[in-house]
Amino acid sequence: MDPVRTDPQLGPLVETHGELPIGTADDEFARFVVAIVNQQLSTESAAAIRERLFDRVDVTPEEILATDESTLRDVGLSRLKIEYVRNVARAFRERDLSRAGLAGADDDEVIATLTEIRGVGTWTAKMYLIFVLGRQDVFPVEDLGIRTGMSTLYGFENTDREGMVEHAERWRPYRSYASRYLWYVVD
Repeated sequence: MDPVRTDPQLGPLVETHGELPIGTADDEFARFVVAIVNQQLSTESAAAIRERLFDRVDVTPEEILATDESTLRDVGLSRLKIEYVRNVARAFRERDLSRAGLAGADDDEVIATLTEIRGVGTWTAKMYLIFVLGRQDVFPVEDLGIRTGMSTLYGFENTDREGMVEHAERWRPYRSYASRYLWYVVD
């Protein structure tokens, strides 16, 4: 993690907060559902929906597919997100999308595999790479929090994704860790 520790802006965050983990999800499917719930929502809204969902439904592929749509809507999922979590549930039943099942695939192959599922975009696939597969070198510039952190610490315009990606090259091969600190700046 040396390129992150020696960065003038991120280094002090590492010193203050210690090394932030990646790849800590115990349940691959449940963490995938969390990523879908989080899509395009504020942190607070997503947290409320997640809490209701996990309180009312056993978040497994079988249960998500078996749960009545009205129950899923009652917890706060939109019709589209219900479709998306069910698409992911079907994909988990049909393929091995676990850590073990994707261990031999590089990041681009994982993104390609996951984005074949309707409702899963690059952002969601990158969240899976970081928080489930524990891949160390992922930079999710698609994330508003990442762009806001880059803007706050480095003065980038929020729309300058190309510049952010270029800047993030200095953190290779630990861009996932750098991302954790960028989110920390925003949170």
